[in-house]
Amino acid sequence: MYADTPVAIETSGVTLEADLSVPEPARGVVLFAHGSGSSRHSPRNRMVAQRLCDAGFATVLADLLTVGEERFDEESGALRFDIGLLARRLAGAIDWLGRLAATRELPVGLFGASTGAAAALVAAADRPDVVGAVVSRGGRPDLAGEALDRVRAPTLLIVGGADRQVLRLNEDVAEAMSAPHQLRVVSGASHLFPEPGALEQVASWAAAWFAAYLAHETEAIVDEYPGVRR
Repeated sequence: MYADTPVAIETSGVTLEADLSVPEPARGVVLFAHGSGSSRHSPRNRMVAQRLCDAGFATVLADLLTVGEERFDEESGALRFDIGLLARRLAGAIDWLGRLAATRELPVGLFGASTGAAAALVAAADRPDVVGAVVSRGGRPDLAGEALDRVRAPTLLIVGGADRQVLRLNEDVAEAMSAPHQLRVVSGASHLFPEPGALEQVASWAAAWFAAYLAHETEAIVDEYPGVRR
């Protein structure tokens, strides 16, 4: 286990709470963007972050809304789908990583879940020279809109096979994306990947993707698995 260090990210006139974990040595840093109604305390993202730390990647789990904004969003649901706002906050966090001594020399990857995946893709489009790879878990990349045409970072789209509506949306996005990408489907998994072994599969694929495109270990690209389609 790697210890989290609470940090404050100053961006766009607000202070965002985040948890930073840096293994030694680190070969990259992955910034997480959680999904609608979730937070940096998401056990799913924390499980993936731990797996990435084990693979040698620093991780930042950040809340893209302030405490007051989260309270307002819980009552109204008005901010969780404001992709522009979330993407601007995420881009600010990327800039913050470039100023932080522990991470400023590390290549940057983004891991987005649900609506956080759309924010990650927009931020990747806005920081094309910084973001080296993106992974989406059960994401809504369709909500990135026109920014999809500007994404250059290699993107891995992971969807549960039983999450049929989201799977169709990801298939459409995969058809339209010009950046290097793969769509991988965890057979039988639903939207939050609660099925035995499903989240472990997500973490394994994510670690391999970042190893390939942040650490440039091309042999790390995973082989085809039974029950998974590109």
